[in-house]
Amino acid sequence: MKKIKLTSLSLIALAFIASSFVVLNLSDELAIGTKSPKADVKMMDVSGKEVSFNDVKTAKGLLVIFSCNTCPYVKLSESRIKENTDFCNKNGIGSLIINSNEAQRDADDSFDAMKKYAGDQKLAVPYVLDKKSEMADAFGATRTPQCFLFDAGGVLVYKGAIDDNVKDTKAVKQSYLKDALMAVLIGAKPGVTETKSIGCTIKRLEQN
Repeated sequence: MKKIKLTSLSLIALAFIASSFVVLNLSDELAIGTKSPKADVKMMDVSGKEVSFNDVKTAKGLLVIFSCNTCPYVKLSESRIKENTDFCNKNGIGSLIINSNEAQRDADDSFDAMKKYAGDQKLAVPYVLDKKSEMADAFGATRTPQCFLFDAGGVLVYKGAIDDNVKDTKAVKQSYLKDALMAVLIGAKPGVTETKSIGCTIKRLEQN
């Protein structure tokens, strides 16, 4: 009898665990060679203005970085996020940073906290709020930080990490994002088009 009871409980537990994996029902990550989804959807920037990808992109391209205020991996990457977005500004590539942590809007990723964070970091690009993680779902983004770079034709040419060592800037051997940005500037294809993002999970609201 004990064996039968244990087996039944195990089956119930397994069914519960399995169901938890499909709650979000997320789309696949945006594929290299595709264009930006929801390019006309407006998002609120910390400046108080609403902007879309089409508003921000330029004739040279668009960089989208999914980030937040508090993730330890974002903290380790702050100087690199600023360096790369400043590089975009100086070289005429559009860029923006997206906060998709919808489950933390009443805490450290509130809009007011985002405004303070952008000021503290001296961000010179839009830092926008992604309502209901709509853009994260459309991109299939799962981590912070996570980068998506589109070329002059609006086609995704690089996605993934900023470089190969999120924990130590001095130990970086490959600057994936910077190399991809340099390639986009000369109309070339990046040597590396896809890497694995290492960071905190995007905090989506649980779906019933």
